[in-house]
Amino acid sequence: AILVGMSVNGKRAAEESMSELKELARSAGVEILDCIVQGRREVDPRYVIGRGKLQELVLRSMQQMATMIIFDTDLSPSQARHIGEETSLKIVDRTQLILDIFAQRAQSADGKLQVELAQLKYLLPRLSARDDSLSRLTGGIGGRGPGETKLEIDKRRVRDRISNLEKKIGRLSGERAVRRRQRNRRDLPVISIVGYTNAGKSTLLNALTCSEVLVENKLFATLDPTSRRLRFPRDREVIITDTVGFIRDLPKDLVNAFRATLEELLDADLLLHVVDASDPAFPEQIRAVETILGDLGLLSTPRVLVFNKSDRADAAA
Repeated sequence: AILVGMSVNGKRAAEESMSELKELARSAGVEILDCIVQGRREVDPRYVIGRGKLQELVLRSMQQMATMIIFDTDLSPSQARHIGEETSLKIVDRTQLILDIFAQRAQSADGKLQVELAQLKYLLPRLSARDDSLSRLTGGIGGRGPGETKLEIDKRRVRDRISNLEKKIGRLSGERAVRRRQRNRRDLPVISIVGYTNAGKSTLLNALTCSEVLVENKLFATLDPTSRRLRFPRDREVIITDTVGFIRDLPKDLVNAFRATLEELLDADLLLHVVDASDPAFPEQIRAVETILGDLGLLSTPRVLVFNKSDRADAAA
């Protein structure tokens, strides 16, 4: 794939964003052939990048045998369509890439339902009649009126599936709430580990509780919340929960779909906000996590900043 970024808010911000896109692509198993960053005062409403840069992109893709272009921004349905028509390549935006990573990582039934819901909500406004077959009428012989178009049927099926998934996830949320109430009756304090993706949250959980939760040097290695008990001296116990990592501009549909999972944070008595101290962009990452915590109504919960990977920070310095 060829990665494409925009430098609208300055060169440094564009480089950091592109670096993160590379990590996302690597985590999704994408082979990166080339990266292009164009400096512009504003985004082109039709092609995102300029028409000349788009033609250059087509030439590069042919030279490097690329089959996909990944944009470091969210594309509107019309932008994705226009770019696809000009390049004849698969066009993927940042949200689509993140959704694909989540789909690969989801292990539990809960996680799979939540990922599917987010994907369908992303897909619905992008269903269009660009395929000739979608515009054919499917009303059979003897049917009254013209019947529904293939596109209308597709959209109705997607809406029905979304409604069904929301009901299932609502039931899951209720079941989680019952389990949390049972846990709270035992009067065990809850500590939740939050932070930017790949900051080392699962590693911290393993270190504190001698557990063997999956740890990988990839973005979004953890999707499903994991809880472990931690025993202190003098017979004091707490429950520590590892949660899905955050990222800047986390897709809204993804946050809403994973609300059942993120509700685990609501009962936390303390949040451990893990920060990758070796990443030069860690101040922006802290702000991104704080923004999401604010959206979830969690800024009133006591928080402790935990700076991780200090050994790498020393090496980088």
